[in-house]
Amino acid sequence: MLAQIQVSPRPAGTDDDRYAYVDAAIAVIQASGLTYEVGAMGTTVEGSPDQLWPLLRSVHEATVAAGASGVSSIIKVSQAAGDAGPSIRDLVGKFRA
Repeated sequence: MLAQIQVSPRPAGTDDDRYAYVDAAIAVIQASGLTYEVGAMGTTVEGSPDQLWPLLRSVHEATVAAGASGVSSIIKVSQAAGDAGPSIRDLVGKFRA
């Protein structure tokens, strides 16, 4: 299964760190141990449904826990029967140097 999440915290960060709350969300993904790719407008993660659904909630909530007054998240999910769907590498590998 693949999931992409884009968090939009309010405000985006602090005076000292413009992306502090987004960075807090990405830190949750990094700590998960799952394969992920940070993009300019969202982060894609691959794993099983049992791994990804709770992770998406944790990522969303991490922005508020870090100090944001609110957050909206856009989530895209792709799943194939039997978790045999494409990986991040399958979809974007040919575009990487």
